[in-house]
Amino acid sequence: MNVLWIMADQLRWDYLSCYGATHIDTPNIDRLAGRGVRFDRAYVQSPICGPSRMSFYTGRYVRSHGATWNGFPLRVGEPTLGDHLREIGVSSTLVGKTHMRPDAEGMKRLGIDPESTIGALVSECGFEVFVRDDGTNAANDKNRHGEDYEQYLRDHGMGGETPWEEWANTAIGPDGKKKSGWLLESAPLAARVPKEHSETAWLTTRGIEFIESQGSEPWLCHLSYIKPHWPYLAPAPYNAMYSRDDLPPVNRRDGEHTHPLMQGWSQTRICKSFQRDSVRDLVAPVYMGLIKELDDNMGRLFDYLEESGRMQDTMVVFCSDHGDNMGDHWLGEKDLFYDCSARIPLIIYDPRESADEARGTSCDKLVEGIDLAPTFQEFLGGPAKPHIMEGRALTPLLHGQDTSWRRYCISEYDYSTRDVRETIDIDQSDARLVMVFDGRWKYIHVETMRPMLFDLLNDPDELHDLGESPDHGDVLTRMAEAHFTWTRQHHSRITRTPEQVDAMAAGKEPPGIYIAYWDQDEVEANGLTMPPHLVD
Repeated sequence: MNVLWIMADQLRWDYLSCYGATHIDTPNIDRLAGRGVRFDRAYVQSPICGPSRMSFYTGRYVRSHGATWNGFPLRVGEPTLGDHLREIGVSSTLVGKTHMRPDAEGMKRLGIDPESTIGALVSECGFEVFVRDDGTNAANDKNRHGEDYEQYLRDHGMGGETPWEEWANTAIGPDGKKKSGWLLESAPLAARVPKEHSETAWLTTRGIEFIESQGSEPWLCHLSYIKPHWPYLAPAPYNAMYSRDDLPPVNRRDGEHTHPLMQGWSQTRICKSFQRDSVRDLVAPVYMGLIKELDDNMGRLFDYLEESGRMQDTMVVFCSDHGDNMGDHWLGEKDLFYDCSARIPLIIYDPRESADEARGTSCDKLVEGIDLAPTFQEFLGGPAKPHIMEGRALTPLLHGQDTSWRRYCISEYDYSTRDVRETIDIDQSDARLVMVFDGRWKYIHVETMRPMLFDLLNDPDELHDLGESPDHGDVLTRMAEAHFTWTRQHHSRITRTPEQVDAMAAGKEPPGIYIAYWDQDEVEANGLTMPPHLVD
């Protein structure tokens, strides 16, 4: 058995037609949903790329692995999915993006050469690298990952100092001059790169090439796309496929933000940009075009899997690392815990016959991104590791079993590097948020401030913060206690399995240690025998 784990970057769940979107049609992703299970309430452990992905790759909450923001390294020694799978003889390979930053200082302290086999795995979050491209290949970026794609562009006649910038992220304006894809006004223009050579098309081809290169040994391939993440620039015809007339209504209301944090947040530059209808009207249609391009390439990929017979022995998973606010709630980009950002699409096709009963169904259980690592571990025949992985294997849900599940989802956000922290004068050590969602009530712990609270049963659009409502004191108390209960759980005791702990408890003291026994008779009465050389 094998696993093909597809991840899109910054893809909203409600911009897929299998999730009910009517403003866009995504038939190929829908096709996968028709063969698997669509999870309707899946949440990431942080609504920002780096920490979200580190949780996916470790099966652990952000507070546990410690990589709380983009560019914050995953500490050396933190167990990853790749580490677990290698123990059972399964390779774990990357094709695309991870947003991983290696713990260079930790490796130096331990004498690990980054170029060694171990150092390379530590540097790549446990993955073997077939190709890595994080979609940030600017000339002044010291952590560029995309040389393979740039060489590909050069090989196809698209040269320059940095082909990624000059072709994939540049358009030609009406005046014939180059326009950077970083500028929002450029969004409606076609990227210089032809669609058949875009990052999305190229990564699809590389993913197929990886699968074709595999023999009979089991593998996991993490095919991780860069789009529809910004820069919001698409190749023709996807740049002009949609217009503002195709957009769903923006989800916000006047006077929506009553919390001091949100009042400050909504005044940041990114948010003020996306509060302008003129910006959303230009950018959101291109965002849709990038999704359509992704869906078309999913069609090419799924056709290959079917024609090659790989659908018979490969679990296929489609998800994103977080969503995109796109002007909703007066916000831009990702960030925070509204469903447009923290909730993700998650579709899983399990080829096993035992999954037949659940094919083409949806599941409304509360699931988390950290559930994927233990799911893969189980599927590929590995032992459960509940002392390390904090997620739960989704196997029962994939097989249609009506089983009890978690009571709430957790997501975390470290805003210590965000502009709003200085605006509202919060110390970096206190700039943290935690979401607790029980399926109806979304409670947000705000360190040093009052909490936020949303009732998704009566307010599914999350437009009314009830965090200071006197009528909801009982709910606030109950959700605060759920948060406190979660914080008290073991999260750092990972070097002993539950079975080992139970054996240690049953065995009492280590061999040769006899504490508080009165005499030899009491020792023997407890089933122990003292060594002969200590007994006359």
